Amino acid sequence: MQIKKRISALVVCLLCTLSVSGLAQSLGTAGTVSGTVTDPAGAVIAGATVIIQNSVTGYRRTATTDVTGAFRFADVPPNIFQLSVSANGFNPAAQSLTVRTSVPINLNIALTIGEVSNTVNIESSTTNVENIPTTHVDIDQSLIARLPVRSPGSGLSDVVTFAAPGVVADSNGFFHALGDHAQSTISLDNQPISDQSSKAFSTQPPVNAIQSLEVITGATPAEYGDKTSLVINAITRSGLGQKKPTGSLSNQYGTFGSSNTEASLGYGGTKIGNFVAFNFERSGRFLDGPEFAVLHDAGKALSIFDHFDYNPTAKDALHLNLMLARNSFQIPNTYEQQSLGQDQRQLVRSLNVAPGYVHIFNSSTVLTVNPYYRLDQIWYYPSNNPFSDQTTTVSQQRRLNNVGVRADMAYTKGKHNAKFGIQASHTFLTEAFQFGITDPAFNNPNDSGFLPGLLPFDLTRGGRLFTFNGHTDVKQVAAYAQDAITLGDLTLSAGVRFDNYAGISKDHLWQPRLGISYHFKPSNTVLRASYGRSLETPYNENLIFSSSTGMGGLADGVLGDATAQPLKPGRRHQFNVGIQQGIGKHIVIDTDYFW
Repeated sequence: MQIKKRISALVVCLLCTLSVSGLAQSLGTAGTVSGTVTDPAGAVIAGATVIIQNSVTGYRRTATTDVTGAFRFADVPPNIFQLSVSANGFNPAAQSLTVRTSVPINLNIALTIGEVSNTVNIESSTTNVENIPTTHVDIDQSLIARLPVRSPGSGLSDVVTFAAPGVVADSNGFFHALGDHAQSTISLDNQPISDQSSKAFSTQPPVNAIQSLEVITGATPAEYGDKTSLVINAITRSGLGQKKPTGSLSNQYGTFGSSNTEASLGYGGTKIGNFVAFNFERSGRFLDGPEFAVLHDAGKALSIFDHFDYNPTAKDALHLNLMLARNSFQIPNTYEQQSLGQDQRQLVRSLNVAPGYVHIFNSSTVLTVNPYYRLDQIWYYPSNNPFSDQTTTVSQQRRLNNVGVRADMAYTKGKHNAKFGIQASHTFLTEAFQFGITDPAFNNPNDSGFLPGLLPFDLTRGGRLFTFNGHTDVKQVAAYAQDAITLGDLTLSAGVRFDNYAGISKDHLWQPRLGISYHFKPSNTVLRASYGRSLETPYNENLIFSSSTGMGGLADGVLGDATAQPLKPGRRHQFNVGIQQGIGKHIVIDTDYFW
């Protein structure tokens, strides 16, 4: 029992450490709604007011038709919307529309002659429920701005935890989705990010750069893989169409010496646009400490995010996401550690470069290509005096380099809403790790639980630091196909995904994804059910060290009879049943049961 306790304590110490002309701006999963407003004779109406909104999520955007009578809304998130058009001297017109893919929606809206009016009134449709099998919640920027996002370096985690059901907060920016620890994937403008993004391991996209989120917890479409307990489909803000530079600046101050500065600026025309967001946070309570008192817990988080758009033609669109981020913080102490002068710290630096290309072939077919490069570098520093760290002194240097590409073809025609795609990624991992025993009682030779393999690393008995260095490549290729078929009030979704994972361990799996939903219009109720098969790949963080069995690994005679095996992907069947009930124009109750 003592041996097991010592091994467990040691492992804990080691491991706790993206009309035809309307496409131009649409990102991979965002939609474009465009059209032309005319009078009864077919002449175009310039200066008409067009509003698109969703009364449940709070999404609302306004456009004015140009001299050709045209309007356009880009980067529209997947959802049901109400579109209203009004102009002086004409009766207003309104209709509902559903956005599900990047295939553009082009409308021709004819207004009838009526009374002169300067007032725009929108009557929301009573069809505020979504007839799809996917279990999800939509979060618009208007809601994000009202949420109490106050955790330094973990704003996106706060938003998801507060707004998405089935998500439970954990310490230091982690969360449990459907009871599965940190098993989440972020699709950032169609760039898949499946590595851990909490501030203890990496950095997160800044919240003020997000236009909308679709948080999926059930009936995950086949286009998403790796970590599918929670999928965060994030659409970032764009400067396109903002002919007058528009931005914001805010400063906040609070307890624990906390301060937060946020700034954003968007500007651009119909072809070129740019949006930039800057964030700086400082707090004397950066992490969740082990004591009620704040001891050795100061930290800073800095991020710069830039989204650039360029539309060279009416059928082609390019965008580029750039992000630089940095977290620097102290590791909080207990009272005993504080008295010993323990001074452990961590530094995280991140770089993300993600270009994207969208091409429209015709009114029903769109190609999206998203290459990406992401880099995380982590340094974990021990105290200057190793004996101030008890019961071991620990340090680490870790590098995660991820390069990949995702390409898909979206097709919408009649009752079909299909997508076919491939995804390939190559992750380069480098890990260095050192530790030494600093407590003479931890592995006392006179104790019955003494482990001889640890004696060379006992600094209290003239030992040296244990040193580990490792490098590996993780390669993954996936292909997927999915289709949502609308048959009146019935929606069927069918998809399949194939993943081939080749890291320290290897695995592959065919993953069917099936779902059904039915809309009872008299009561405005949607019933749904789904089944999904998934392959959960291992975490890349500390993957080499935790899987090592050979020369230099802890299982190489260091921990006695202990053995280690490469971490393998997990396999899961997930079933969901749910009901969505619309009440009036502004309320939707959504209940889901999963196992």
